[in-house]
Amino acid sequence: MTKDTEVDMKDVELNEMDQEKRPITGGAGNGEAGSPTGTEKNGSIKVKIPEEIETKFTGLSKEELLRVAGTPAWVRTRWALLILFWLGWLGMLAGAVAIIVQAPRCKDLPAMNWWNYGPLYQIGDVQAFSESQNLKGVEEKLDSLSQLKVKGLVVGPIHVAPADNPEGVKFEEISDAGNLEQFKGLITAAHKKSINVILDLTPNYLGSGPWFSNVSVTKVAERLKSALVFWLNQGVDGIQLSGVERVASVVPSLWADIRAIVQNGTAEGKRRILIGVTAKTSAVDVSELLNSTGVDLLLSGALRSKTMTALDRAQTVQQLLSSHNQTQLAWNIGDRKEGHLATLVGPDMVNFNQMLLLTLPGTPVFNYGDEIALADEYTKSPKMLWDSLEDEETNGTATKEKEQRLACRSFFKTLSDLRGRERSLQHGDYIPLFNSTSALAYLRQWDQSGRYIAAFNWGSDAVTLQLAHPDRPAQAVVQVSTDKANLAPDSAVGLSALELGPGQAVLLQFPYVA
Repeated sequence: MTKDTEVDMKDVELNEMDQEKRPITGGAGNGEAGSPTGTEKNGSIKVKIPEEIETKFTGLSKEELLRVAGTPAWVRTRWALLILFWLGWLGMLAGAVAIIVQAPRCKDLPAMNWWNYGPLYQIGDVQAFSESQNLKGVEEKLDSLSQLKVKGLVVGPIHVAPADNPEGVKFEEISDAGNLEQFKGLITAAHKKSINVILDLTPNYLGSGPWFSNVSVTKVAERLKSALVFWLNQGVDGIQLSGVERVASVVPSLWADIRAIVQNGTAEGKRRILIGVTAKTSAVDVSELLNSTGVDLLLSGALRSKTMTALDRAQTVQQLLSSHNQTQLAWNIGDRKEGHLATLVGPDMVNFNQMLLLTLPGTPVFNYGDEIALADEYTKSPKMLWDSLEDEETNGTATKEKEQRLACRSFFKTLSDLRGRERSLQHGDYIPLFNSTSALAYLRQWDQSGRYIAAFNWGSDAVTLQLAHPDRPAQAVVQVSTDKANLAPDSAVGLSALELGPGQAVLLQFPYVA
């Protein structure tokens, strides 16, 4: 072997030995493999991992897409998807139409005027109504009246009219109740609260007859025509006149003119109302006067008689409804001449009669103070009492009386709220359910709205009312009751045998079921 060859072999052996003596990565500390003597330092082995080759998706080019899109398979797929889309859309449309057709249709709302939507509130004596004793004082109480959901104020009469003196009547001049600016301010403020103002222009309101004698009717009615134009121009929303049968029969042509002046005009886009007042009490007479006078509402004594039985009241309501639309009917008991509700029916029956007036089909009309059971003492125009729970009282009796007034007002407000928002009470059908000499019950219902049953017992003994009706459920829920101990609000009561105590009334509600 040559010398050069020997040198090469030695190099190989040395390289192999060096590889064996090289430390393995991860050796730590003495005595580890790769360092038998424990004196060699750790080294590292670098391993080179080849990088992954990244692939980039480029997709099809425009030309390739156009070629694929034009193939028969894709054409068929597109058409199939398009047909499925339209079939699904047409199916949903057909389903919606079927639901609409099969669903019960809502009944068209009846034609109504603003005075059909809530109670009217009479203030016959402006000076007795507020602490200010004038028209400005009435304006200051509008917030309180708005809370009661009052739709209209019947103010006055307030014009100058010496008793039984036709020559002294001055329709355009306000007496001690205030002045024209106060009246215009009242109208403006009332309209902002959606309350309308009706002016009572009864000529001889302080005398023995509303139109003086027959001889004076013609002259007074003629002067009234120009006065109507004057007050309507001030912004009033209607006129009230007592004794309408007198002027309508004595001077029918002048009465026709009076009607036209009031009813043919509008105020702020709404109709003006003409209210008549009569002393007639029978349903027949009231119906005839409604037809002959053509007034929008007629206040009467149809429900005022103390000798009326529950059966009499039921017949009166039924007779008037049979010949007139309920939007033409008005229900009242007290007024400026007859006095207040508490005096006419008794203080214990005020809530009872509030419920009656606010649930009958027609417009309820109240005298000022009827909401707190204000009673007549020495005059038919007692001073109105204004209370709040914050008032300090030292007399225990006075405190109790105040609380009773506030409770009575709360009862009135609850009923008025219900009537203002529930269509069944506002303009629903009237269906008698029960009547006897002492008790009366009726159903108020409208289309798909909740149903209401009003039940009353005028008698001195408890009664059991069997309320029969095809759509009557087994139970109903108490909404308002004069007997909270036995008929608590929100409690459920059976309708097959409804028990009412003496002098008790209740308003029940149950839902519409298709």
